[in-house]
Amino acid sequence: MSKIPDFEGLAMFAKVAEERSFAAAARAMGVSVATVSRGVSRLEERLGARLLNRSSRQLALTEFGITVAESASRMYRDAEATESAAREMSLQPRGLIKFAAPMSFGLRWVAPLLPAFFARYPEVSVDLHLSDASVDLVGEGFDAALRIAVLPDSALVARKLCSVSQVLLAAPSYLARHGAPAHPSELGAHACLAYAYRARSAAWRFTGANGEEVSITPNGPLRVNNADALVPAVLAGLAICELPEFMAAEYVRSGQLQPLLPEWAMATGGVYFVRPSARAKPAKVEALATFLAEHLSDPAWQLAGRR
Repeated sequence: MSKIPDFEGLAMFAKVAEERSFAAAARAMGVSVATVSRGVSRLEERLGARLLNRSSRQLALTEFGITVAESASRMYRDAEATESAAREMSLQPRGLIKFAAPMSFGLRWVAPLLPAFFARYPEVSVDLHLSDASVDLVGEGFDAALRIAVLPDSALVARKLCSVSQVLLAAPSYLARHGAPAHPSELGAHACLAYAYRARSAAWRFTGANGEEVSITPNGPLRVNNADALVPAVLAGLAICELPEFMAAEYVRSGQLQPLLPEWAMATGGVYFVRPSARAKPAKVEALATFLAEHLSDPAWQLAGRR
């Protein structure tokens, strides 16, 4: 005999005891009379005692059945309440979202949006995990994450929120000393700082207006696992670096850094909202995805004149 309780049999018996009729119980549960009869008979066999005295005209609980019916009815009510609460939770945004985002993007563009998100959804809370390392959504129990550029795990369900371009930058002081490269191939003669978590490889890839493609590998005194750590060295005029447009914009607009090789396009990726499965769509996660899409679909960081 299975060690798993016969929940179905108990539920059917509880409904029969309540309705005092197999037919009424079947209608209430949306199943056939035969299904209810088999469920109750199976439960009696499992328990080793009769629960009901049946005749062609009436149905009566045995003494044993009265005792079991009380517990079975309580179990049935609890199960209905659990389903109702779960259904409401799945339809109404409520509960904790464990959410991961890249460090620099999360600090600049996700965290500032959260007050407005909480104002719209006061019953939702967020456990925000900021890291440039790609988290294992399933293994680490995340409800969702933001990924930038490349999605190596095809099992994830992804929604693109916006595009992100890369920008090559240097400080005016660096350019005054070393000059600006006129072609990507000239970057080999410059100090170029690298970011460890680039989506594809360590190489910088450029595409010209005429379709020419050039790849170079940055060679400089610093390699980091968070792009913000590149900025002080570049602002000090020590080297050239590549930054995503959502970081570069503030420094370009302030004049602290200058875009290089404007006629050459670097990689254009995207910001994706990813989740472990397409089957489960909790309302709280859908709410966050829609909210971020609303606020990031026309990003404020885009620089004019970029190819």
